[in-house]
Amino acid sequence: MSLLSVSNTLNVGLHSSGLSEGGVTVDFDATLVVQIVLFIVLLVILKPLLFEPMLKLFEEREKRIEGTRREASKEDERSAKALAKYEAALAKAREAGAAERDALRAEGVRKEAEVMAGVRSATATTIEQGRAALAGEAKRTRAELATEAAVLGRTIASQVLGREVSQ
Repeated sequence: MSLLSVSNTLNVGLHSSGLSEGGVTVDFDATLVVQIVLFIVLLVILKPLLFEPMLKLFEEREKRIEGTRREASKEDERSAKALAKYEAALAKAREAGAAERDALRAEGVRKEAEVMAGVRSATATTIEQGRAALAGEAKRTRAELATEAAVLGRTIASQVLGREVSQ
């Protein structure tokens, strides 16, 4: 039976039964058997030529993907370890820097205290020398003023009294 006769049979079956829509009448004849045989032959031929190599390619691709994922996860672990090591070294460096800063700060405070003590001592010595000098100068000036006061007093008394005053 040819394809034309199958087509005509289907058309006649549709029009004669009055089913333009809905069910289809199908004749099971030798063409169905030929199609099944062709399908099986193609399956037998294409399986080793096409399907199995494709499945092997897919499997190989999956293996590569899994390998790459495992490698990526190992790299992630290595990078996490490296980051932890870096952070530990950084923390240690910060700690050492803080200790050095504190030591330098303490040294600076100690030197400042030494300098301030020296300045205070020098200032106190200068002030004492100045006070001693002022006291000596005041004593000398008082002695000079006492002698001048006596002379000035006689002079004033002579002018007030209009005569010479003796000592």
